[in-house]
Amino acid sequence: MAQVSKDMIIADMINIDKGIIPILMNAGMHCIGCPSAQGETLEEASFVHGLDADSLVTEINEYLAKQN
Repeated sequence: MAQVSKDMIIADMINIDKGIIPILMNAGMHCIGCPSAQGETLEEASFVHGLDADSLVTEINEYLAKQN
């Protein structure tokens, strides 16, 4: 089972499962396709957007667990 962590690059996370995109967008990260997402970790992006990276990791990993 694939899992993500807050130190992963957003682009790498999306490569695991495209279903992660709506989770990030619903949380307020509307710049998924921007160049920053290609090199920014989830923790860095969360900080910039004022989000809790740990909560996002939990939500994404719960989604991924349901996909298997």
